[in-house]
Amino acid sequence: MSYWDPIPTLRACVEGQPLPGLAEWVPVYDALSWDAWPDAWSDRNWRNVPGPFYGAVTDTCWVGREVAPDHILYDDEFGQEFVYRQPRTPEETYRVMAAAWQDPMAGFASDGDERWTPELVREWWRDRGCVREWAVGLDRSWSVSTRPGEREAAGGAGAYVAYIDDGLEEYLRGYVFHLTEGRPAGPSDRLPRL
Repeated sequence: MSYWDPIPTLRACVEGQPLPGLAEWVPVYDALSWDAWPDAWSDRNWRNVPGPFYGAVTDTCWVGREVAPDHILYDDEFGQEFVYRQPRTPEETYRVMAAAWQDPMAGFASDGDERWTPELVREWWRDRGCVREWAVGLDRSWSVSTRPGEREAAGGAGAYVAYIDDGLEEYLRGYVFHLTEGRPAGPSDRLPRL
């Protein structure tokens, strides 16, 4: 699958549809606001994978991986959370949203489709070696840590490296198509190059 649009699922959830199986993570559906951090885009973590969701100035409590381990990772500078894999199903979207709603800093945002351009995505892809090198180093150091949380997060760093190596390029090609055409690619559509 190259790209699946999670925004309709986000909108339905914000409008009051429950998060199946994740109610304990999102106990109150009220006027919780996405994109609450005023400069979220300019403050986003450089490790975020391009897409609608991203972490900017998040908390450092390390709770995101408890509910969304296949999508959220922590940096080793401040312990802030970021999105290393965009959601590809409603369930995955619920998990990313639940992780974001746990952030008391309101440092996650979902306006990436309005911010990313095909050129910025291609630039991120060209520079992916920096992200990959960082994740390899994190996996190496945290996998032997005496702290259980760091050892658990090392698995996310390893998953990020594997995703960069296999799968992320196809996703980003689909995302660039989505940004350009305003819809996910169909079976007969040709995906753009990065």
